[in-house]
Amino acid sequence: MRSRNMAVAIGILIALGWLGSVSASSLKIGFVDIQKAVNECNAGKEAKKAIVKEMDKLQRQFADKQKELQTMKESLDKQAPMLNPDVRATKEKDFQNKVREFQRWQEDSQNEVNQKRMEMEQNISIGLMKIIQKLGEDEGYTVIMELRSVLFATKTVDITDRVIKIYDTQKK
Repeated sequence: MRSRNMAVAIGILIALGWLGSVSASSLKIGFVDIQKAVNECNAGKEAKKAIVKEMDKLQRQFADKQKELQTMKESLDKQAPMLNPDVRATKEKDFQNKVREFQRWQEDSQNEVNQKRMEMEQNISIGLMKIIQKLGEDEGYTVIMELRSVLFATKTVDITDRVIKIYDTQKK
């Protein structure tokens, strides 16, 4: 992603170099920190709250299942000396199956939450991109670039806070 942004930035700078007829005084350049906008807009804050709430719920479920597995393990360890080898092997196999099942469930749950987070961020980013394009057209920007692919930019050309404000206003 970063290399793509860098390639786009380099391409834009090359294109601007080819625009010999455009004087430096008529260039209007802006920068937006998309990640900051996603995180700080109201929709982003709400999405983060929802993800944190879901993660807290999963953490409680993880802890409960781990406690259940620990109890099962302790019981098996206490009974093991008294069990015949076939029964002990069966119970140990059942326990290992439950541990693997728990691990798969835990991984699947984490992946599901990560997928939801990515989808929420992507939906917000799409909305932000529409606002950035409209802002660029309405205010006559020559180019608006992602701030993270730029090595230096003055704060005066950072329009991230304006984009967040417009996005929040439109989502009300």
